[in-house]
Amino acid sequence: MKTFKIGGVHPEENKFSAGKRIIPTPLPKQVIIPLAAYIGAPSVPVVAKGDSVKVGQLIGQANGFVSSNVHSSVSGKVAKIEDAPDASGYKRLSVFIDVAGDEWLEEIDRSEEIVLECKLSSEEIIKKVTNAGIVGLGGATFPTHVKLTPPPGKKAEVLIINAVECEPYLTCDHQLMMEKTDEILVGVNILMKALGVERAVIGIENNKKDAIESFKKRIKTRSVQGVEALALKVQYPQGSEKQLINATMGRQVPSGALPIEVGAVVINVATAFAVYEAVQKNKPVIDRVVTISGKSMLNPGNFRVRLGTPLLKVAEQAGGIPANTGKIVAGGPMMGRAVVSLDIPTAKGSAGVLFMTEKEASRAEMQNCIRCAKCVSVCPMGLEPYLLMAQGGQKMWSEMEVDRVLDCIECGSCSYTCPANRPLLDEIRYGKVTVMGIVRSRK
Repeated sequence: MKTFKIGGVHPEENKFSAGKRIIPTPLPKQVIIPLAAYIGAPSVPVVAKGDSVKVGQLIGQANGFVSSNVHSSVSGKVAKIEDAPDASGYKRLSVFIDVAGDEWLEEIDRSEEIVLECKLSSEEIIKKVTNAGIVGLGGATFPTHVKLTPPPGKKAEVLIINAVECEPYLTCDHQLMMEKTDEILVGVNILMKALGVERAVIGIENNKKDAIESFKKRIKTRSVQGVEALALKVQYPQGSEKQLINATMGRQVPSGALPIEVGAVVINVATAFAVYEAVQKNKPVIDRVVTISGKSMLNPGNFRVRLGTPLLKVAEQAGGIPANTGKIVAGGPMMGRAVVSLDIPTAKGSAGVLFMTEKEASRAEMQNCIRCAKCVSVCPMGLEPYLLMAQGGQKMWSEMEVDRVLDCIECGSCSYTCPANRPLLDEIRYGKVTVMGIVRSRK
């Protein structure tokens, strides 16, 4: 069974919410929609305090090529536009909307009918994707229209759909695949048309056999051409772009290069569904599926949440915050970030919220490095984490750059496997940010 060739680990999966049907979260009294909940330049507000808005209405205009439109997820009145904290802990300019009813823009098709045929040209598809504010919904939130527009001289050969969901606990993509298989396949075909490619690979880890079979069955019965559902070995971090490319195509993306260098474009499976909704149903990104989970969670599950809804409201649907919670993580345990409050809004990149017990959250005392090289053997990028951590501690930024700290994908495999409990990822992440700042200052 295929997988990537360098490093990797297999953490305990803890997919407690697997098989739980997607449940819509009730509308809150107010939503807080960040205007910069994605990679790239923040959007510019196009509404003002006191304005009435409908579901799907543009409230933030993209500000540049690597930027994304933002739409209202509710109907109501704009209460204010000011900074508010997001999952990163930083304050971002956000639109506060007091909810009143649930009135949608008329052009949005809310029917359950599946629209199979897309008659639009590649340019028209990309324009719709751009207008809909679609970004990578796996968590990276990179604007999708940028991926669909390769640089001059570069040509996509294969579309890879990232349906791996290798992060422990998270099941939002898995359940979406089970409930929206046909729509996702239409989205894949639309993306293929936009890119001008004749081949697509849907990479799914083998712990989701039902999803693999569902796609294979639909591909066969609908005679979908050029699309393959590929079962992959269960190995973290297979959902990372470069590792998934290696697993599905057998190609290695060069250091510092983008996937297009090896002819690949990688799109998350939830993003493919969002493309279907945008192109076939005129629906912008106004909601997403979020997994709420944890070993002590009363009712772990998958919830469709309007953007801007406080995460606390979603957690209440899953039974509320467990009494023995020691840490709350936005995302999964490997690559997620701890949050200090659940009053933060659901954003485009909010794939999940994990409630870790006090025992799980406690860090063992750091010890001296024993030179076991386990961190080296599991690093999927072929780096030397123990060395990068030491260099960071000594502020050896030039040396860190030479030793490819910018290639680190922050997967956490090094920290996970370290027997000396050293905070390798924390130190490397700090060094990476510092080196990145130095590199940018040269331009």
